[in-house]
Amino acid sequence: MSLKKDKFKLSEKKIMNFAINLAENKKYFTGTNPSVGCVIVKKNKILSFATTNDGGRPHAESIALGKNKYNKGTTLYSTLEPCSHHGMTPPCTNTIIKNKVKNVYYSIEDKDLRTFNKTKKILKSKNIIAKSGLQKQNVYNLYKEYNYIRSNKAPYIIGKIASSSNLIILRNKSQITNEHSRSVSHLLRFRNHAILTSYKTINTDNPKLNCRLNGLEKFSPTVVVIDKNLKIKTNSFVIKNSKNNKLIIFHCSKNISKIKLLKNFGIKLIYQKVENKFNFNLKKITQKLYKLGLHRILVETGKDLMTNFLNENLLNEFYFFKSDKIISNRHKINISSLIKMINNNYKNKKKINTYLDKDTLTHYY
Repeated sequence: MSLKKDKFKLSEKKIMNFAINLAENKKYFTGTNPSVGCVIVKKNKILSFATTNDGGRPHAESIALGKNKYNKGTTLYSTLEPCSHHGMTPPCTNTIIKNKVKNVYYSIEDKDLRTFNKTKKILKSKNIIAKSGLQKQNVYNLYKEYNYIRSNKAPYIIGKIASSSNLIILRNKSQITNEHSRSVSHLLRFRNHAILTSYKTINTDNPKLNCRLNGLEKFSPTVVVIDKNLKIKTNSFVIKNSKNNKLIIFHCSKNISKIKLLKNFGIKLIYQKVENKFNFNLKKITQKLYKLGLHRILVETGKDLMTNFLNENLLNEFYFFKSDKIISNRHKINISSLIKMINNNYKNKKKINTYLDKDTLTHYY
């Protein structure tokens, strides 16, 4: 049973806040597993602490306990319900029991059904005190995406687009926003497992679609391209670098020679039937990506495909970058109708102007 927040002592709250800070610092580094912070305490002294390892394993609880020679009689603080199922690693509950931990406090239950609400029963059967609810209000944003993914068995999807001050995007490589906005865009790429776009964007802009922030290059997302008839140019950057950065193409082409050529590049081709004679069912595509372990997706594409994602109500959040430039170009595309749709689709929005110089960023959620 969850305890009301006033049942916890001030020192306990401070320790859990420390665990939350640890987990927040490791968020987006842990693959499809949640970032967890764990602190081991005995007699009001912190013995050790840890976060989930890069890639998601080992778990924070096992690492923190492994740092101590003796854990008997300790209290373990964890931001998330310790796992109780056998996966790639043994259950954390087994490690807690083996180390003779006396108390376990955690903030919220794990939405993974293999563990959800099971840990207390297991630990209490071994005379270990287990309580949940400690600082649970402080972990909402930390596990927002993870809880959605686990509850819906679907990816968490974010849309992103940039335009001029007069809501124009271009059909060429010209950069509309400034370097500060582009750095934020690279940060969004780092935070997601995949970046999804259309062959039109590839053929027109020849984008790299990777993360180029110092130290985060190895976290570049898998590139996913929607290309019904396999019209993607084979001299594009994403094709030529597909062995370094994974590339997936959804298509319904029967062009055997093009299929063979793309496979020779090491590209994963997924045949997908079209619906209504024209378009793919985007929800089915995102479900396939979820099954491939791509649980956070950034949609970075042009007006048409982005409109389809909005029409199918698939975007959990949206980031709209707007520069101070005014563009008049014969190849221009006006996205005022798209921005109107975005404003209608989300209940909340906030301006994020810090460090972007003259650009503005609106976050819809």
